[in-house]
Amino acid sequence: MSLHPTAAQLVAEMNAARPADRQRSVGEVRAVLAKLLADVSRPEVAYVADLTLPVDGGTIPARLYRPERGSTRPLPLIVYFHGGGWLLGSVDTHDPITRRLALATGMAVLSVGYRRGPEARFPTAVDDAVAAVRWAVAQADDFGVDPARLAVAGDSAGGNLATVAAALLSGDTAVRVRHQLLIYPVTTYDMERGFDDRYEDVVLSRDEMLWFRGNYLATPQQAGDPRFSPLGADLRGLPSATVVLAECDPIRPQGTLYVEALRRAGVTARVREYPGMLHGFFGLDTFWDEGRDAMEFAAGGLVEALRPNPEPA
Repeated sequence: MSLHPTAAQLVAEMNAARPADRQRSVGEVRAVLAKLLADVSRPEVAYVADLTLPVDGGTIPARLYRPERGSTRPLPLIVYFHGGGWLLGSVDTHDPITRRLALATGMAVLSVGYRRGPEARFPTAVDDAVAAVRWAVAQADDFGVDPARLAVAGDSAGGNLATVAAALLSGDTAVRVRHQLLIYPVTTYDMERGFDDRYEDVVLSRDEMLWFRGNYLATPQQAGDPRFSPLGADLRGLPSATVVLAECDPIRPQGTLYVEALRRAGVTARVREYPGMLHGFFGLDTFWDEGRDAMEFAAGGLVEALRPNPEPA
């Protein structure tokens, strides 16, 4: 299957933001990406609040979405981590996705603006992700959410942070993550296994992946750390997963391999790969019907996993 015909123009525009030649600074690429995504439609959500989340050594931004106003019933909570190679992206760039996710699921969504490289090197983003989940659970009453119905979610590098946070929290008696939504996640440093050369330069390239890694990790030796490459970790005991993949995404193999590893570890994982789609398509329903379908698939997995526990007899 070849790339969806309507994707060509979008790919051309996104390529303008890419640092493949490594000549642009991270700040310049952030600005280009923010401009590129600024015109994506943002549906109305009943309640949206910008928050400041405390972390070790400072604070980070967060944004809370509730799809209904005035209700007193506690909602399930999705803690969402944006993509962008641990360097790019923000609560603002991913606002269209997190709004759509709140509306599609009927759940509260907390979008987390973790600290990024190169200003904050690995494992700062991981530490922020774990801290954000713990903080959200501690604020459950104030947010009107049910801490027993908790999921983590993210796209690309954010999917990496989501599954790593779920693993690190698996032994925490105060926090129980029940599900993980992983959208074309980064799961391994091994580009021989985790990169499909047929789709080189379709949004992502090998050089770009190395550029992300070089600006995120403090040392090259950290590439094998399971907090960076969860594909090599012990995945037993992780929460169930819903995984969204795009056929024409050069890092699609990382998601495919991770689903296989989760299943070998006894973790329930449902996956859907979208023919002709590219990295970044999720939630872009103004471009493709597949973006809407993927959001509905993701929402279905979350709704099923976060059903209320039955009352004891």
